[in-house]
Amino acid sequence: MAFGDYSPLTDEIDDLAVSDNGDTEKILGTVISALYVFFNKFPDVYVYATGSTKARTRLYRMGITKFYDQMKKDFYLHGQIGNEFPEFQIGIDYEGFLAQRKFIN
Repeated sequence: MAFGDYSPLTDEIDDLAVSDNGDTEKILGTVISALYVFFNKFPDVYVYATGSTKARTRLYRMGITKFYDQMKKDFYLHGQIGNEFPEFQIGIDYEGFLAQRKFIN
């Protein structure tokens, strides 16, 4: 999954564009909703996510942190440091993120 601003000039999505239109939370909420739908169809997979820049990866970490209490109820969350994926902890910079849906019996 990738997202960014649509450019009618190139007919492509620009994942490096900065629109600064205040919709970050809306976008992150949409991504989380899409994760639920995806995991409902593919419950045994992992999803890896990283930003197109270090700043965007930091933004994603901030979004995870903001919704961490809810997310940890439904997902196993890991942060990438080099080739390792320790359990996600608030306040640590990560290169990427790995999520797996928890099975609820």
